[in-house]
Amino acid sequence: MKKKIIILGSTGSIGKNLFHILKKDKKNFEILLLSINKNYNELLKQLKIFKVKNIIISDKNIYLKVKKYLKNKDIHVHNNFNSIKQILMGKKVDYTMSAISGLSGLQPTLELIKYTKNIAVANKESIICGWGLILKNLEKYKCNFIPIDSEHFSIMSLIKNENNKNIEKIYITASGGPFNKYPLRKFKSITIKSALKHPNWKMGKKITIDSATMMNKVFEIIEAKKIFNVNYDKLEIIVHPKSYIHALVKFANGLTKILIHDTDMKIPIFNSLYSSNEKKISSKNINFNILNNLNLHKVDLKKFPSVKVIKLLPQKNSLFETIIVSANDELVEMFLNKKIKFLDISRILLKILKNKEFVKYKKISPRNVTQIEQLSKYVSLKISALSI
Repeated sequence: MKKKIIILGSTGSIGKNLFHILKKDKKNFEILLLSINKNYNELLKQLKIFKVKNIIISDKNIYLKVKKYLKNKDIHVHNNFNSIKQILMGKKVDYTMSAISGLSGLQPTLELIKYTKNIAVANKESIICGWGLILKNLEKYKCNFIPIDSEHFSIMSLIKNENNKNIEKIYITASGGPFNKYPLRKFKSITIKSALKHPNWKMGKKITIDSATMMNKVFEIIEAKKIFNVNYDKLEIIVHPKSYIHALVKFANGLTKILIHDTDMKIPIFNSLYSSNEKKISSKNINFNILNNLNLHKVDLKKFPSVKVIKLLPQKNSLFETIIVSANDELVEMFLNKKIKFLDISRILLKILKNKEFVKYKKISPRNVTQIEQLSKYVSLKISALSI
């Protein structure tokens, strides 16, 4: 029997990687639903390959355009995620990939948990801001959660069946982005072009800038704390320029495990889809040159002051995480629009997070998605109105 699949954000990099894997094993999968925001040309290609009958298009103009184009086809075109109940009619699918970027991915993720046996999540914002809500639904609807970030998938693989008490330290590796060896004296003159030149990964502009500031690693620390239910003092960032090691875990019994794989997101996606070893993925031979020259070292806080945010984090789920995500989003956008300089991103972020108006949110737990979304909008407006 074919496994039933849903892909949210099917035309983004994660969605396309998953689609590529499914295409190679087409006889074993049926895609019930695809969702996109704007990239309808890629969507139309995907529809032809798998003959998908249901699509959700978030952008209203693109929705109307595609609906008109497909009017004589046996394809149901929807404009929002309220249609999920109607599409699935109470039936559970085998696997859902949630790869919508930004906070707009939280509500669909929560909704799909009700209708899927396994949910693979590649959406940082959902985990960081709404983990309490996600966990509640996972338990209620008996859904298995799979993190797709290479770091978190690696950690999960390393600590499987381990008691948390036996975990002494979890190290998340960071490449250091384009500025790992960059002289500190030149940081004042960093350009958008240079900040977007990641040495190892090809990603969107927003996450590439987060990598350049190392804010993406702060987010991954928050995600790891929530997903694996460990305290922040058991988590640390370690710089590894080649991005070959994705996680290291030191255990109280004296053992330390590391997980390595190529810089290819198809590997964690493939392993999230196939739970046993019945399938093989093409990968490179072990690179012993890299293993012999790991060059692991601690983060230089003078170059990457954003990492100081970790010291400000509360142990419990709170709305403070929403402030961090929303403030950083706005500041990165301002940098990309040439309104602030590169160093201003971390400088202003740290200043905002120490403001009494926002510190109080450390003691407030998120109740629902609306509360998170409203706070996010408020923070964005507050920052965009700053005179910098």
